[in-house]
Amino acid sequence: MVMEQPRDGQDVDHSTLPPSLSAWLGHRREVHDTITPRTIAAFRAMLPGLLGPGTVPPGLHWCLAPDIAPSDELGRDGHPRPGMFQPAIPLPRRMWAGGELAIDGELIPNDSVTRISTVEAITPRSGRSGPLWFLTMRHHWQVKGRTRMDERQDLVFRADPASGAPTPAPPRAEPWPTAQRWPLTPDSTLLFRYSALSFNGHRIHYDHPYATEVEGYAGLLTHGPLQATLMLNLATEVVGHLPTRFSYRALTPLLMGEKISVEARRSDEGLDLRIRRERDGALTMAAHSSPAG
Repeated sequence: MVMEQPRDGQDVDHSTLPPSLSAWLGHRREVHDTITPRTIAAFRAMLPGLLGPGTVPPGLHWCLAPDIAPSDELGRDGHPRPGMFQPAIPLPRRMWAGGELAIDGELIPNDSVTRISTVEAITPRSGRSGPLWFLTMRHHWQVKGRTRMDERQDLVFRADPASGAPTPAPPRAEPWPTAQRWPLTPDSTLLFRYSALSFNGHRIHYDHPYATEVEGYAGLLTHGPLQATLMLNLATEVVGHLPTRFSYRALTPLLMGEKISVEARRSDEGLDLRIRRERDGALTMAAHSSPAG
């Protein structure tokens, strides 16, 4: 499965949305969390040797201020039931599609962080695999009223797979000769730890029968935010500091147990980054950061 991408937000026409969805446009939610020493220690123990410099590891913000609901208020996939914290998109399967992060300063230990999340766009589309809906969220991560990170995040929703439907071939690439790379094989412990740290109940990351029999994947999936975290940390390692801008996009799902290479290569505009599957060169996620430093 190759992940289709949403249109630029300026091209979105919301006039045909049903009232149940258009009412969500501009919906704003504010959640608070604190960066504790325990959270930092757990994050570092989860990714030893795969973190860039900084007292708070890059990407830890994706584990802060999660949506929390009791078990009887969860949907079939383990997320809070549709319509609680996000609009009830009329398709059942949900994944990260991509996004862009503007960074204006580091987070530090014991920061009290406020995440302000706003529904920015809801877009129906037709893709190679059938109907799609894209949900664009805008997240502002603030400390003492100052925005440290401004993120556009795109989620994609799709129908359950049809029986016997072919799987599109993922994009493939040869190794970059001059790349800096981190090798990794995501295992069940890593997936469990990231789900726990981010309070992510999505069953595709731990429930094998659900992932394969309901959502149609070949196994358990490695989290999109975890892959983005790896690339953000490699970018920070290469240049010695957080980038000011980091864009990322999902290309194809990454199964647990697949040997991968997290790669970075300098370009005229900054750093190109990607996650490459070692056995066949398939790319599961790509990113770009700037400036190069």
